[in-house]
Amino acid sequence: MNLYRIAVVPGDGIGPEVVDIGLGVLHHVANKHNFKIETQHFPFGGDHYLKTGETLSDESLDKLRNFDVIFLGAVGTPDVKPGILEQGILLKLRFQLDQYINLRPVKLYPGIDTPIEGKTVDDIDYVVVRENTGGLYTGVGGISMKGTVDEVAVQSMVYNYKQVSRCIRYAFELAEKRPRKILALIGKTNVLTHVFDLWERVFNDIGASEFSKVTREYYHVDAACMHMVKEPERFDVMVTTNMFGDIVTDLGAITQGGMGMAASGNIDPTKTNPSMFEPVHGSAPDIVGQNKANPLATIITVKMMLDFLGETEAASEVDSAISATLSGGIDNSGTSEIGSKVMKNLSS
Repeated sequence: MNLYRIAVVPGDGIGPEVVDIGLGVLHHVANKHNFKIETQHFPFGGDHYLKTGETLSDESLDKLRNFDVIFLGAVGTPDVKPGILEQGILLKLRFQLDQYINLRPVKLYPGIDTPIEGKTVDDIDYVVVRENTGGLYTGVGGISMKGTVDEVAVQSMVYNYKQVSRCIRYAFELAEKRPRKILALIGKTNVLTHVFDLWERVFNDIGASEFSKVTREYYHVDAACMHMVKEPERFDVMVTTNMFGDIVTDLGAITQGGMGMAASGNIDPTKTNPSMFEPVHGSAPDIVGQNKANPLATIITVKMMLDFLGETEAASEVDSAISATLSGGIDNSGTSEIGSKVMKNLSS
């Protein structure tokens, strides 16, 4: 019987509400599919920071290294200045645990409306692979003469061959496993000529030498965004930089029904460090405790976590339960009611 150690960080706002439902799903399928999970909760987030002054200490980070995966609810509170928690917790985890892949499925489930007229579940089903430890998010740069008319602010997009090649290879491996086997590089080769010269060369070199069965495509990021709205069915797997990935995945989330349906994984494919799985909707402090939060993004996150752990049958069952729940309708259903419907479909 496989045992998985999971560090649970419910976080702020609606995080604890949706994580509780996600854990219920996880325990249910664990019992049914004969594997065990062992969880330990950690308090990191805005409330913890306000009480202790700690975002995520090196000592706490070392404790998290002992787990197989991290299950995160949400981080953020209006009482903490923007950037403190994001840099001190989320980016620190991604960088220090070398979670160099951010994986974002964009899938329209049955029963969910998309703002793209005429598109169905057959048209919106692709995955975005976002490089997760380099680029503009590393903060390379600085400010001089701050507060004067001569102030200069610089933040550089920096990538090395290792970062680019391992991300692109992961994307090719993912595309090769999917039926359509199409990988699109999303960039800006006509303007960001240095960075995307590297990305495009690596993309073509690895594709030609290692993944001949995968069809390669290239799109400027602005064109890709237009196609995501007008013709999303052309995409299968997309790979791109940290910043571009941050933007296109939120656009993708809207087309799949909004942030309440958007899940993500911050992944170290080598499994040297724990990977982290989280819904991307944020802490939503305006609806805390009102039974209004949509827990489906968190349940989809659980499905991604199970896939990553190798429990594919359990993951497939969770996915089917989500589809069945949505097909039956969730209009005006609250957080707990949606959770109960998913659990009922898991048991049927």
